[in-house]
Amino acid sequence: MHGLGNDFVVIDAVTQPFAMCSNKARKLADRHFGVGCDQILLVEPPSQPEMDFRYRIFNADGSEVEQCGNGARCFAKFVRDRKLTGKQHLKVETCKGTIELHCEANNHYRVDMGVPELEPQHIPFRADSRANSYSLPVAGRQLTIGAVSMGNPHAVCVVDDIQSAPVEELGPLIENHEQFPQRVNAGFMEVVSRNEINLRVYERGAGETLACGSGACAAVVAGCLQGLLDAQVTVNLPGGSLQIQWQGEGQSVTMTGPASTVYQGRIRI
Repeated sequence: MHGLGNDFVVIDAVTQPFAMCSNKARKLADRHFGVGCDQILLVEPPSQPEMDFRYRIFNADGSEVEQCGNGARCFAKFVRDRKLTGKQHLKVETCKGTIELHCEANNHYRVDMGVPELEPQHIPFRADSRANSYSLPVAGRQLTIGAVSMGNPHAVCVVDDIQSAPVEELGPLIENHEQFPQRVNAGFMEVVSRNEINLRVYERGAGETLACGSGACAAVVAGCLQGLLDAQVTVNLPGGSLQIQWQGEGQSVTMTGPASTVYQGRIRI
């Protein structure tokens, strides 16, 4: 499946026994010797009775991560297409809390991504105190970033031109920066207007992807906190556009966009 080109192997671990490990994830994600994907998504039974499913995400490098917004939309489409549920509104358990998925018209899915975490120690990000922007030393220069967790950590910097932004150079340096003890997703945001941005994201454990849903949410939050954006923003990513809404501190971020199935198959592991 894919959400705006951010592609996934989605596995039904509800109707069949399956246990994931880092080695299995790396093999499945390998684009030459495996199936090939940015992330692997597991659909599991919930551990709590009020939840519909449990959602787990593994990056191409085998690391398990907390959140994936594009994957969440694919998750919603998958469980309905596979007739694992008939619900239009789903409550899904992740390792960082609950997300809510809503099935809308025209193959679009709305995800309640939860309230963004802005306190540095909870992102986690090493800083003396919370601020709307921070100075981050990278490769001999001082970058101004916003630091946000959407269940996973994001560093967002504003650039003048998204096409010429040094994503491949700075992305891995930001991802592995010592001030982010669990690594970080690096977002590069060009502000078009108060209601539109262009965005590229170098994802932790996956490299630059065609779209990053949680990265789009984090970019809008960072832009709002810095006074650059309004509450409803169109986020243009290399793979397509998402609609992001955030009404301010203490409020959930909502993301709306499409999800697509490419093919189904079986593999012996």
